[in-house]
Amino acid sequence: MSNHKVLSSEDNGHFIKTQSFKELFNLLKTLKRGQGRFIHVMGTPGTGKSANIYQSLSQLDLNVYDAFLFIDIDSTSSEVLDIFWDTIQRDMGVTSHKEIYEKASTYDLVLFADRFLDSEYLDPDKVGLGLWTEKHGPSTFPFYFRILLEYIKNRNKLKNINVITQTSWVLKFRDVRYDILTDFGLFSRFLVFLIKQLFEVVIISYSHDEVIKIVRNHPLAGNDEEIEDYIKKYGNRPRFIFEALEKDSE
Repeated sequence: MSNHKVLSSEDNGHFIKTQSFKELFNLLKTLKRGQGRFIHVMGTPGTGKSANIYQSLSQLDLNVYDAFLFIDIDSTSSEVLDIFWDTIQRDMGVTSHKEIYEKASTYDLVLFADRFLDSEYLDPDKVGLGLWTEKHGPSTFPFYFRILLEYIKNRNKLKNINVITQTSWVLKFRDVRYDILTDFGLFSRFLVFLIKQLFEVVIISYSHDEVIKIVRNHPLAGNDEEIEDYIKKYGNRPRFIFEALEKDSE
C-alpha cells in the first residue's frame, strides 16, 4: 500500500486547493516582509496539514530550513532534548545554541513538519517526535516544558526568526487517532483560543464538498456514492480515504 504522508512538495500528487490552503498560503507569503512570526498549523489527523504546508511553500520563493529528527522510541525526555539540539547543531554546522539562533535567522522560515514529527517514514528504525509522544503520553511533559522554557527565555532571539510548526496533540482510541486540539468540540476550541493568545494559528479543515473534490482527484476514486461511503467511514480526512482506496484495490 502506498504511503500518503507528505514529506516534501513532490509528494502532493492529488492536491486540490481549498479554503484552508488559501488561508495558509496567504499567511506564508507575508513572511518575506518580516520576522518574529510563530505559526501553528493544526488539524485532525489525516486532513493533510503537511500537504497544505508543502504545497504552499512550493509556490513561494522562501528560503526554508526544514528541520528533521530521528530518535529511538524508548528515548527519555532528556535524551530527546539532547538529540534535538545536537541534530540541528550538526546539520547547521554550528557549535552552540547561540549560533543556532543566529543561523536560523538567516532563513525566511524554520519549519517543523513531517520530517521532524513523522520521520519513521524516512527511517523505519527510528521515530519522529509525533510517534514518540503518542507512545509515552504524559511522561513526555518534561520535554515540552523545557521547550516552553526555551521559548520564553529566548523570545528576543526569536524576534529574528519565523517558525512554522505542524501541531497536534494525538489521542488514540479504538485504533482511531484523534487530535485533542481539533476533535473535541468546546474543549478543543478553548485550547486553541489559549494558543492564539501567544501564536498565529491556521486550522486545516474541509467542507463536505471540498472533501468530495479532493477524493475525486485520486485515480482510484469511484463515483460520488462510493466516495460518500468512504467519507461516512473516515470523515473529512482525505489521507485516510486515500489509504483505504489503495488497500481496497489490492
